Amino acid sequence: MSIETEAAKMKLVSPAMAALPISVRNAALSYIAEGLEENKEKVFAANREDLASAEESGLPEPVRRRLHYGEDKMHDSIEGLRELDGLPDPVGRVLLRRELDEGLVLTRVSVPIGVIGVIFEARPDAMVQVASLCIKSGNCAILKGGREAAQTNRVLFGIIRDAADRAGLPDGCLFQAESHSEIDELLKCDRDVDLIIPRGSNRFVRSIMERTKIPVMGHSSGICHIYVDRDADQEMSVGVILDAKTQYPAACNAVETVLIDRGIADSFLPKLAAALTAAGVQMRGTKEVGEKLEETAEKAEKSGKKPAGVPADFEVMGEDEFSTEYGDLILSLKLVDGVQEAVSHINRFGSHHTDCIMTENDEAARYFFSMVDSAGVYRNCSTRFADGYRYGFGAEVGISTGKLHARGPVGLEGLVTYKYELTGNGQTVGDYASGRKEFHHRDLC
Repeated sequence: MSIETEAAKMKLVSPAMAALPISVRNAALSYIAEGLEENKEKVFAANREDLASAEESGLPEPVRRRLHYGEDKMHDSIEGLRELDGLPDPVGRVLLRRELDEGLVLTRVSVPIGVIGVIFEARPDAMVQVASLCIKSGNCAILKGGREAAQTNRVLFGIIRDAADRAGLPDGCLFQAESHSEIDELLKCDRDVDLIIPRGSNRFVRSIMERTKIPVMGHSSGICHIYVDRDADQEMSVGVILDAKTQYPAACNAVETVLIDRGIADSFLPKLAAALTAAGVQMRGTKEVGEKLEETAEKAEKSGKKPAGVPADFEVMGEDEFSTEYGDLILSLKLVDGVQEAVSHINRFGSHHTDCIMTENDEAARYFFSMVDSAGVYRNCSTRFADGYRYGFGAEVGISTGKLHARGPVGLEGLVTYKYELTGNGQTVGDYASGRKEFHHRDLC
């Protein structure tokens, strides 16, 4: 059956999906968790096939890391489902209730978006996250995972579909697209699909935006920064940077550029360089960074201390290269004159994803929070916290760097919109336009 046919079918069943009681939607989540636990060996076997194919085809190491779905990812998926189950129903919330005049009451109520198409990269856990969020928020979903995870996604979707059937969700509320050609079909379904959420590279997301009339929500890249202010706790800063770079370097919220105040470069840069080298992180930086590393090494040697020196794999980079997303154990370094220059750099070269300041100076932190134009702005903590699961959303369909509708990790609230309901008893606009009646607005809640 074609994507166009499936999308049209979904459009018809989406009102029934939206009207399901929360008990039914939560039951589906519980059944997915049970299905994952009962079929985990089948999932792991399929994932091993995908990993073997990825290695045979020479896929880059960062992609293979994203592709892996083992006990830890399975545990996170199940815990995410349980947390999502416990969250309040996002559908049917009264956001506004106002009496316009006696007997004429306006209500704004949260409702599902409707039919959502999600195209995601080679991360099998995204299949579980996306499907579960769509179910909880009362949305129908067309799911297209990366071909690298084809075997794992097929097994996972089978578990999800069986759980949906067992819970009594409408037939046809979920569909898995598997071929690349189906993406083009999906992007043409502007009459029936209400929203597209792409998860992938900058180039991929921009390609999706240019090829469809359907609204698109997402982020095109994850160029995250950490600025180490002159008033930073240096030991803390080293630990945070290491976590943000090495804990999961392939993630979009891993740090890609570290900016360092020139006032502390002599003391901080050697510490950071030594820690990064020990962790297997390749450093790239401006010519000034390389010269500073050489200078501090010479000073250390003269004073009888062990010099850090310039790492053998250090690369000098140009200003135009700071828009690079590595997704690997590689880090860009630059020295700046204070928080204002740091903010200017971030707003110019960043992707408006997540950026952090390391400082004990409240004034510098306030400036950074006020002036950095990103979906997530942090102080003294790792950029890796930019995640719907860690925010307590249960999961996320992705991270949006746009400013319309949803921003940052998109959980349940980002998958609902609202409608206005107006109840009267025969009122007509003519009475108010003529002056025979007047509005008397009164908020009821």
